[in-house]
Amino acid sequence: MPRSIPQDIEIAQAAKLRPITEIAGGLGLGAHDYEQYGQYKAKVSLELSQRPPKAKLVLVTAITPTPAGEGKSTVSVGLAQALTRKKVHHVLALREPSLGPVFGINGGAACGGYAQVVPMEDINLHFTGDFHAITSAHMLLSAMLDAHVHHGNAAGIDVRRITWPRSVDMNDRALRNMVIGLGGAVHGVPRQDGFVITAASEIMAIFCLAQDIDDLTERLGRIVVGYTAAGEPVRAAQLDAPGAMTVLLKDALSPNLVQTLEGGPAFVHGGPFGNIAHGCNSIIATRTGLALADLVVTEAGFGSDLGAEKFFNIKCRAGGFDPKAAVIVATTRALRHHGGAAKEDLTKADPAAVDRGLANLDAHIHNVKQHGVPPVVSLNVFDGDSDDEHKAIMDRCAGLGVPCVKTEIWAKGGEGGLELADAVLETVEKGEASYKPLYPLELSIKEKVQTVATKVYGAGDVNYTPQAEKQLTQLEKLGFGDLPICMAKTQYSLSDDPAKRARPEGFDITVREARVSAGAGFVVVLTGDIMTMPGLGKKPAAVNMRVNEKGQIEGLF
Repeated sequence: MPRSIPQDIEIAQAAKLRPITEIAGGLGLGAHDYEQYGQYKAKVSLELSQRPPKAKLVLVTAITPTPAGEGKSTVSVGLAQALTRKKVHHVLALREPSLGPVFGINGGAACGGYAQVVPMEDINLHFTGDFHAITSAHMLLSAMLDAHVHHGNAAGIDVRRITWPRSVDMNDRALRNMVIGLGGAVHGVPRQDGFVITAASEIMAIFCLAQDIDDLTERLGRIVVGYTAAGEPVRAAQLDAPGAMTVLLKDALSPNLVQTLEGGPAFVHGGPFGNIAHGCNSIIATRTGLALADLVVTEAGFGSDLGAEKFFNIKCRAGGFDPKAAVIVATTRALRHHGGAAKEDLTKADPAAVDRGLANLDAHIHNVKQHGVPPVVSLNVFDGDSDDEHKAIMDRCAGLGVPCVKTEIWAKGGEGGLELADAVLETVEKGEASYKPLYPLELSIKEKVQTVATKVYGAGDVNYTPQAEKQLTQLEKLGFGDLPICMAKTQYSLSDDPAKRARPEGFDITVREARVSAGAGFVVVLTGDIMTMPGLGKKPAAVNMRVNEKGQIEGLF
C-alpha cells in the first residue's frame, strides 16, 4: 500500500458527498419515504422493510482475527464501491460503531482508506442517536426494576437473583461490578449490580432482530430481569415497562441511510457484539435493502466461527433470509500469525508460516460451505506480501474449488475490488447456494452446543462446569430449550483458548455459564472469559482526538 495515503479521517473530510436526497432517489424513494438528518443522513420508513424482497444477499466474513487486522468491514465497503462502479443496483448493510471501541483501542470504525461509509465523523460519534436511545431504554428498565423492588416488590423478585444489569456506551472497567442502593431506605434496596456496554445489551440484540414495532414491544416484554425465590423468571412485561421502552426506541428502529465514499447507498443500523451477541446489523435494515435493490452486501462480526455462524443460525432463521454467497477475507499477515510467526514479524514475508497457517482458512471455508453457501476468498493485499505467499493461498483455494481473488481496496477503493465483485456476481448467478441452518431447534441446548463446537470449532467434546450444568437444566425446565444458541467465546481462536492458532485439534470446549436472552430469542452459552464491559488502555484512542482551530475533528482515525 502506498505510504502517501492520508489518514482515514482526512480522506473522509476531503470527500465530496452527494446529498442524501440523491442517494434515496437512486433507490426509488420519494420524499415521503424518509426523514432527513441534515444533508447527508436520513432515516427511512419502516414500511419499506415490509415490501417483498427482490435482491440477492451476500455475506462478508473472515478468517480468525489477529493483531494485524484483516480488513473485513473495509472489504465489505470496497465490494459495494466496486458494485457502484459496475452499475449493479445494490445496497450495503453494516453495523453502527460503538463509542466504547471508538474512544478505546480502535479509533474510528467507519472502515478505512478509500473504502469508507460517510459522513465518517457522524457515524463514529452520535450519528442519529440510535445507541443513545438503546442505552436510555435499557436504563429505563433498570430504573423501573429497582423502583418495583423499592415499592413493595409485588412480583416477588429475589434481589440476589436479579440478572438485568445497567448499560452505558463507553469502556469503563470500574462499572463492571458494584453495590447500589446505599445510603438508607430512601435510596433503594442495596444489592450487587454492574454495567454492560450498550453493544452487549440484550436490547441491542432485540433491536437488531425485531421485525417491526409490534414485534419490538413483544420482545421487550419477554426480557427476563431476574427470578423469584422459587426460581420462576420475572419479565419486563410484569413491570409494565415495554410500552415506554418502545417509545424511546420508536424513531431509532427506522434504518439509517448514508453513502460510501463513491456515492453508493449504505444502511448503517444496529451494532451488537459478535461474541456475546449475534454480531449483525438489523433485520429491518437488511430487509429494506432486499426490497429496494438487486444485491445486498452485509457483514458479520469476527470470523466465520462467530459472526457468520450466528448470521446463518440466528439472523437468517429469524429474518427468513436465503444468502447466495459469502466472502471470506484473508491476509498473508493473518496466515503468518496462524502459522506461528511472532507479532513483530507479521509484516515480513514468510511463505512457510503462511503455508502452516492455511489450515485456518480451510476451516472457515468449511464452515461457510456446511451452511450450504458458496464461498469466495478475498485476499486482502498488503505491503510486504510475496508472490510465493499469494500463490500458495490461491493454489489452496483452487484445490478446494473456491474462487480466490486479490483485493487492494484500502488503497484503491472500488477499483481495487472490481475482480472481487466479478467473482461474487458470478458465484451468485450460478445459483448453487442451498442455505440451511446447522441444527434444528428441536435439539436440546446441549446438543446444539455440541453441534457448533464440533462442526464449527473442530472441538472433540464439550465440558460443563457445575454452574453451567445447573443453569442449562433450569433453562430447559423453564421452556427455553427450543431457542437457538448464541455461543460466546474468544474471537482469536477457533477454540476457547486465544493462544491456539491456525486450526487446533484435540481440544475440548468448556462451557462455564449459560443465560437466556428471552427477548432476543436465544440462549447465550459462555466459554472462556468474555468481557461485556471493556476498559480503556493506558493510552486510548481518545488521547489523540481534538477539535482544531478550523472546527474539524482530528485523531478520530
